[in-house]
Amino acid sequence: MLYLIRHTRPDIAPGICYGQLDVELTNSFETEADAVANHLSSLNLIITSPLLRTRKLAEHLARHCDMRVDARLMEKHFGVWEGRAWNDIARCEIDAWAADVMGYAPQGGESAQQVMQRVQAFMHDAVQLPQQNIAVIAHGGTIRAILALLADIPLIDTLNWEIEYGAVIAVRFSGHYTGSQTASE
Repeated sequence: MLYLIRHTRPDIAPGICYGQLDVELTNSFETEADAVANHLSSLNLIITSPLLRTRKLAEHLARHCDMRVDARLMEKHFGVWEGRAWNDIARCEIDAWAADVMGYAPQGGESAQQVMQRVQAFMHDAVQLPQQNIAVIAHGGTIRAILALLADIPLIDTLNWEIEYGAVIAVRFSGHYTGSQTASE
């Protein structure tokens, strides 16, 4: 079983772009982390993004299994947009992104295509792991990318999927993932 888990609620004001910004978690972390743990059966391995909001949850859950950190699971890097209110980002930049969701990268950041390439490389390695019950603790964007790859659909078709903080998505993995989807889809 592959468990895709989004980090718990970050301690940041609503409306702030925080992609790879390393933010703390709210005071309700323990309660939220325990709720996540209640949805999991025994784990053999936890793989987490290195960002604090994912790593802290991974450490909480990894009491009885191995844990690895993998930078390919980090959220999209929004470059100069990081830490800024979405409303303060120039309208022309938001429009350029909306016109090319997969290819546009904010200055100093990365595109959705680049995120897909990272996630595709991660999945190529993950399918070769011998463990049976693996938890991947990541971010909304990287979880959507993994789901797009597994379902063999374009990432753009997943952008409206709501993945709540602390969400646990269980995927019965058959081992038939081929990674055939191109990163540009």
